[in-house]
Amino acid sequence: MKPTEPANAATDAVEPALFSPIALRSVELANRIVYSPMGQYMADRTGAATDWHKIHLGMMALSGAGLIFTEASAVAPLGRDAPTSLGLWTDAHEEALAGVIETCRRYAPAKHAIQLWHAGRKGSMDIPWHGWRQLPEEEGGWPQTAPSPIAFPGRTNRLTVPTAGELDKIAGQFAQSVKRAARIGYDLLEIHCAHGYLLHSFLSPVSNRREDEYGGSLENRMRFPLQVVAAARAAWPAERPMGVRISATDWIEGGWSLDETLAFCARLKALGCDYVTASSGGSDPGQKIALYPGYQVDFAAEIRRATGLATMAVGLITEPGHADYVVRSGKADMVALGRGLLRDPRWPWTAADALGGSITHPDQYLRGGGRTVWRYSSALKR
Repeated sequence: MKPTEPANAATDAVEPALFSPIALRSVELANRIVYSPMGQYMADRTGAATDWHKIHLGMMALSGAGLIFTEASAVAPLGRDAPTSLGLWTDAHEEALAGVIETCRRYAPAKHAIQLWHAGRKGSMDIPWHGWRQLPEEEGGWPQTAPSPIAFPGRTNRLTVPTAGELDKIAGQFAQSVKRAARIGYDLLEIHCAHGYLLHSFLSPVSNRREDEYGGSLENRMRFPLQVVAAARAAWPAERPMGVRISATDWIEGGWSLDETLAFCARLKALGCDYVTASSGGSDPGQKIALYPGYQVDFAAEIRRATGLATMAVGLITEPGHADYVVRSGKADMVALGRGLLRDPRWPWTAADALGGSITHPDQYLRGGGRTVWRYSSALKR
């Protein structure tokens, strides 16, 4: 796949598509800019949110982006990727995250989403700024969960291969975390089925060599991820939107392919999913990816064309004109920025100035300048 538009492509639209609203079920986003679920590794040792999450997500909520994702939150202790990863499997987790989201809503009108996951055979890692090495069990690590006894390359912790009954239990853990997210009041839910984590590891022939009803054929490899998605949709309020992040390809010969992705996405739509975030890779470090701005956008475009699902584009999209082009051209319905918003949490303001769009802006920051903003009074929300 090759880029279809330069990263600095200018828009000739009268009103930038990037700043148009979009409705997903009962939820309307003010614009198409999304802050991606970027791991912070700042939960306490039980997995509960801390004051860091209020500061961080509050800052992102003030950015003007239409949708703010809380980082991937594990549905069980063995589903974490690091000891201070966020979790949502206890009452204490639910209470802590509810306080975070209530604070964010008090001062900014952004909608909020949460991504739920199980790290699978890529779990039990030390935090990135400590070297992102595997955390052995004797140092507080834990066994990894995989569809088959095939470790992620370089990992040596014990592997647990769940039986059909144990897979039912994991699906139930997802459903319970979904119910907690609903009680917290999240507007949108996303299930993480990408990057080699547990659900994607069942889809990919790279990691799934099972010989039972969960392995072999495409139908069998899809069985458990679809079971989880169905359980999540049943537990999530019908009026609220739900999506799935997928890896559209493994970038490895013999791995998960775009054709299989399209078949999977058609099934997701039938289960009541409203959108797909089209990412890629993560099953094996031997993947060969040609990186360039928007290198995954055409995956989103093909899923949108083939299934009619709304899509969220991700992947090195940093220039406002490029982001607007992605939406304006119909390649995706939303554009999610992760690293770009970490570097510049005011990126949406900059994009609004560059493209001539309208965006929310706290009254308290008006003296900072900016020519194309909507005002709202956060003071009234105290």
